[in-house]
Amino acid sequence: MTDPSARIRHSWQANADAWTRAVREQRIESRRLVTDAAILSAVAAGPARRLLDIGCGEGWLCRALAERGSQCVGVDASAPLIEAARQAGGGRFEVMDYAGLIAEGESLGRFDVLVCNFALLDESIAPLLLALRERLDPGGRLLIQTVHPWSACGDEPYADGWRLETFAAFGEAFSAPMPWFFRTLESWLALLAGSGWRVRQLREPRHPESGRPGSLLLEVQPLGGWVGPGCA
Repeated sequence: MTDPSARIRHSWQANADAWTRAVREQRIESRRLVTDAAILSAVAAGPARRLLDIGCGEGWLCRALAERGSQCVGVDASAPLIEAARQAGGGRFEVMDYAGLIAEGESLGRFDVLVCNFALLDESIAPLLLALRERLDPGGRLLIQTVHPWSACGDEPYADGWRLETFAAFGEAFSAPMPWFFRTLESWLALLAGSGWRVRQLREPRHPESGRPGSLLLEVQPLGGWVGPGCA
């Protein structure tokens, strides 16, 4: 299996049970100390009556936001993760990959806020970003949380390219490594501008002990305001 996109999908199918346990048992330090609270805070900073969680995994964010009064829809390409989300409740959950989300039309409706929380793992995401503009109500926003490029590059060159997550830090239950596409900060900003978005706010949530950025969190809105059907 050489296609990175196919390997990403396979990884989330094979690791679904292990990932669900790791999240629900709060075994991932960066999530426990930094990134979960960061995305919840960013959502709470603006209207969030209806929310679409893209790459929702086992549904933790929808559950947390439903408790705060949001109407949540979660989509993910991994059927086992969506089944885990449905069993736990907290919203409507659908099996849907990037292509399905681009093509789905109006079945999901429109939203005050779209969230991609460590979910934009592929190289070719510009078509998705373009399509997401039509999923927003007027004044809506897109929140993207991803690895911080300056922290995540490690010993690798600071340049766009495929990397491999082995999940070694999460235990032996993770059986399938996952490729993911690394982007520099410059590339993230260029990609968003080229896909019709403007950055409204850039946050760098930091680890409470090391002070190092635990993630990059971007709040963006469509260039030129709201985009209605057929206007992209």
